[in-house]
Amino acid sequence: MSAVDPADVVRRARELLGRTIIGHGVTVRITEVEAYGGCEDPASHAFTRTPRSEIMYGPAYRLYVYRSYGIHLCANVVTGPTEIGAAVLLRAGEVVDGTEVARFRRGQTPPERDHHLARGPGNLARALGITLDDLGTDLLAEHDEEEFVGVRLGPQTPVADAIASGPRVGVSKAADVLWRFWLPGDPTVSAYRRSPRAPRS
Repeated sequence: MSAVDPADVVRRARELLGRTIIGHGVTVRITEVEAYGGCEDPASHAFTRTPRSEIMYGPAYRLYVYRSYGIHLCANVVTGPTEIGAAVLLRAGEVVDGTEVARFRRGQTPPERDHHLARGPGNLARALGITLDDLGTDLLAEHDEEEFVGVRLGPQTPVADAIASGPRVGVSKAADVLWRFWLPGDPTVSAYRRSPRAPRS
């Protein structure tokens, strides 16, 4: 991986931990994220600038939504700067409001499985009701609380004292870069799976 300055995207990724994201009637406390360094990170969609990744070169705190393997939608927070195209993938979280709605969207009802509702990026996006129509949403825009139906970030929260880090999940390039961050001990955090296409160090 090239010498991208990790200070900004990594800082913003860590700052998302513990912060809430509200989506279509459900609120999730973010517990796991992955940072991607844009045009200087071969694991990033923005490494090659394409129509799909163009939004990553836009203003910070826009929502980048993409379909993974043609199945699951994944939600990302664009962090900028615009010439870099960096973003943070939301990997997992705890549903803290709208649990019944999240259960319905996930097709599971037992309360003992609630820690799985937003565990993994596809599950998180589904629990929040995020679709491709949400692509480009300004996550910091002010809204009338009673009329709000889209996606937005909750208030900034202090960065957690204890943050674990490790390699990113399922990437075949820059697979050993330690840009996955999570709240240790939280049951909503997903399991690490190394891509079988990633070279062994």
